[in-house]
Amino acid sequence: MKSKKANQQRRAHRVRARIRGSAVRPRMSVFRSNTRISVQLIDDEAQKTLCAYQEIFGGKVKAKDAQKGVKGAHQAGAAIAKLAKEKGITHAIFDRGRFSYHGQVKAVAEGAREGGLTL
Repeated sequence: MKSKKANQQRRAHRVRARIRGSAVRPRMSVFRSNTRISVQLIDDEAQKTLCAYQEIFGGKVKAKDAQKGVKGAHQAGAAIAKLAKEKGITHAIFDRGRFSYHGQVKAVAEGAREGGLTL
């Protein structure tokens, strides 16, 4: 019987086996937890994070204008698109990692698209 962690890692490896980011078209990686959602634009060729954004939902540290759930995830997508535009990035490859394309992960992608980033 496989553990939950092993199944999550298998899903993440399966998704990332097909995705490679570059400086021109970086990989947009999404991580979701109970208290935050973080988004990074990663250049896999140089192994560098080009820009990152984190939206904190709860816990001990609360952001001033933080929204919870799907609204907060949508804000995170729009914020990463704004950071990407400042660095001259217009295209990215979406990497959902071990998470299904639903709810908050989908909201991040929609927010990035509305912010002007092509996925």
